Amino acid sequence: MGMFSRFTDIINANLNSMLDKAEDPEKMIKLIIQEMEETLVEVRSTAAKHIAEKKTLSRQIKSIEKNIANWQDKAQTALAKEREDLAKSALVEKHKCQTQLDALMSELTELEEFLASVQNDGQNLQNKLAEAKRRQDAYLLRQQSAQVRLKVREKAAVYNIEDAINKFERYQQKIDEVEAQVEAYDMTSNQDLTSQINALEADEAIDKELAEMKKQVVNG
Repeated sequence: MGMFSRFTDIINANLNSMLDKAEDPEKMIKLIIQEMEETLVEVRSTAAKHIAEKKTLSRQIKSIEKNIANWQDKAQTALAKEREDLAKSALVEKHKCQTQLDALMSELTELEEFLASVQNDGQNLQNKLAEAKRRQDAYLLRQQSAQVRLKVREKAAVYNIEDAINKFERYQQKIDEVEAQVEAYDMTSNQDLTSQINALEADEAIDKELAEMKKQVVNG
């Protein structure tokens, strides 16, 4: 047994309320449509069965109507021949047929009313099914729209990330250039300091050599 226990449950169902309360509306509407379609098949099968019964009843009614007319003719013929006994017997048979006809006509009336009800219910079910399918289409459109929006945002996020990376790389490049300039300056400064120190050491060596030469001259 599905979510609907009776045919009238579907007809009287408030789809909006059911879907609003559902944890998964898309799954719920799919199940509702499936059950409605199955119920519609049952309704059509029931209608086809009773239409066949109506045709059978109609044939039986026509046959009995012919019998009634036939017994009426026989009664009139017997009465014309002054056979009142036979005429009476023929009328008895006619009334039997009439009783059968009345019962069949009553059954036919009930059957026609039932078929009219089935047709009306079937139309209501078709309307409900169409309503449910419209809701399903609406959910599908919402899902597709959400997927499109998600892709756009994902692309925007990727673009923002790439842009941030590019900016960082540009900043890093600038920092590298500044650091390179500092290193070059330090390198140059170190070279100048070294040259000065080397020059002082060279001067000191010359002064020592000159002092030795003076001592030799004096002592000589």
